[in-house]
Amino acid sequence: MSLNIHQLHIFYAVAERGSFSAAAQTLHMTQPAVTMQIQALEERFGVKLLQRSTKKLVLTEAGHCLLPQARKAFDLMRETDQLMAKYVDNLKGRLHFAASLTIGEYVLPRLLGPFLLRYPEVSVSMQVMNTSEIVESIANQGMAFGLVEASTDDDAVITEPVMNDELMLVVPSGHPFAAREEVSLEEAIAEPLVLRERGSGTRQVVVEELERHGVQEEKLRIVSDFGSNGAVKSAVEAGLGLSVLSVWSIKNEAALGLLKPIRVRDVFFRRQFYAVRSKASDLPMNAVVLLDYIRGLSDETD
Repeated sequence: MSLNIHQLHIFYAVAERGSFSAAAQTLHMTQPAVTMQIQALEERFGVKLLQRSTKKLVLTEAGHCLLPQARKAFDLMRETDQLMAKYVDNLKGRLHFAASLTIGEYVLPRLLGPFLLRYPEVSVSMQVMNTSEIVESIANQGMAFGLVEASTDDDAVITEPVMNDELMLVVPSGHPFAAREEVSLEEAIAEPLVLRERGSGTRQVVVEELERHGVQEEKLRIVSDFGSNGAVKSAVEAGLGLSVLSVWSIKNEAALGLLKPIRVRDVFFRRQFYAVRSKASDLPMNAVVLLDYIRGLSDETD
């Protein structure tokens, strides 16, 4: 019997998830089908790879020996998919994924239009969630992947950078700064500020970059914080204060002349957007091609 790479993939998923049922959910298979493939792999090698201990699956010595090889096989399949993604012309099927707030509301709607024109037989279902909800949906509910604004160290997922983002100081059209292209850090932090809420990816980028320049968060004149970019933009338009937001999120307001993005001299509010996916499940080809498309757009703008 020849070695079946699909069975190695299933074994890797079971070992990573710790149960047949969790692996079946990740792989979109039935639990009996997963069990049958593991049994076939054990018959092929003539050894037990998994055993139950106190209602939990554990690897045997042979299973521990096989796991690194299964991981290499899984990584090879993933790398091969990524390599071939640029040559795929005829994609089909429904793609279900999630994105965090800035990406889901402002970035992807602009990127998905050209992508879906290029692949008209692909349909997209995107949910907007926070990062922790996205990770949970991937780990426990079988979602293909998510796009988030900050890296995560959750063991259930793999995190990979896919595109860059820049944040800038945002001022209302009637503000004295609106006539300028750049202000000093001292000028910027002397102004009242309206920021995203604590714990948001946007707030984290602002605070970390200012701290790098010796400015602590408690020294800022933060008059309000809000849980959405829309609320922050409305507050800035109303003259409540200035803010720092992703350039993606203010494109419409900037085009209408309502808000003006301004650079802060020698201060760079930059970050990466990340794709998160299950360690144990490979992505469908339409997801691989979409992520490759997004990476390509980011490379063009660097």
